[in-house]
Formats: sequence, structure tokens, C-alpha cells
Amino acid sequence: MPGHAEPAQPPVPGARESIARNPKATHDFHILDTLEAGIVLTGTEVKSLRRRGASIKEAFGRISRGEVWIENLNITPYEQGNRYNHDPIRGRKLLLHRREIEKLVGAVERQGLALIPLELYFVRGRAKLQLALGRGKKAHDKREDLKRREADREVARAMAWKGRG
Repeated sequence: MPGHAEPAQPPVPGARESIARNPKATHDFHILDTLEAGIVLTGTEVKSLRRRGASIKEAFGRISRGEVWIENLNITPYEQGNRYNHDPIRGRKLLLHRREIEKLVGAVERQGLALIPLELYFVRGRAKLQLALGRGKKAHDKREDLKRREADREVARAMAWKGRG
């Protein structure tokens, strides 16, 4: 029936609802380990995240006084937030277990690894950040990855072409 639209599907409870991703992270870093962290947010920040108003491309993690913080996480101001709006790139505290923080301190301070945000998402109404421990790639590593990806694409293309004929 023309003009008949199906009703919107309600979100599945417990499903992961992605807000922002950092696709450049795997290009620039060797990802060694990942973990999930909660984020301390204000009310207008949560409302802005529900409208997908965030970017984690420039963000990075740091450890200060036994706490883990995310810096440069850009959450756009909420339109109806008026004077209660937040600073878009303020530092935000991450919620992790003490054991996880100690593991991160060891990796960042002793091994020289970086804390890289991979994805920002909602799980059961709570904002979460997938955080990775990574080591920066050298230029030759990036060129090698590009060559490997190109070779994989050629193989997939050849297989698809062979499947047609």
C-alpha cells in the first residue's frame, strides 16, 4: 500500500547503540588490548550524545593521580541546554575498576603505550567508551598495511569474478 510506513522498531534492550567511532585508530596504532569504561557526564552531554553529537577522532586517554581521563572528546553543545550547557572538549573522567587502572598505569608509564578511544556507545542507557592500549605504527608499518589491504581486495575481487563465470 503506497504511503504506508512500517512503525519504527523499538531498540532491543541491552543492545549496543553506537554513537561515534574512531576508524583512524587502527591505521595509526597497533591495538594490543581493549576494555570498556563508563564515562562521567552531565545531563546536557547525555542529551547531546542521544542525538549522536560527538566525535572521538581527536580524543586520547591519560592517567592522572590514579584516575583515567579522556581528553579532547568533543560532545557538541545541546541546543536546548541554554546556560547549563557544557564545555564541548572538557576532560571527562572514565569509570574503571582499580585493577584495570593499575594495569593501564603499568602499560602506559612503563611500556610507553597510548590510550586510544575506539568507540563511544550506549549499553542499557549508559554511555560507554571502548578504550584500547596501543603502540604507534611507524611509516613502514602503515605502508605494509596498505599493501596487505590492497592484496586482500584484489583476491576478493578475483574470487567474486570467478564466481560469476
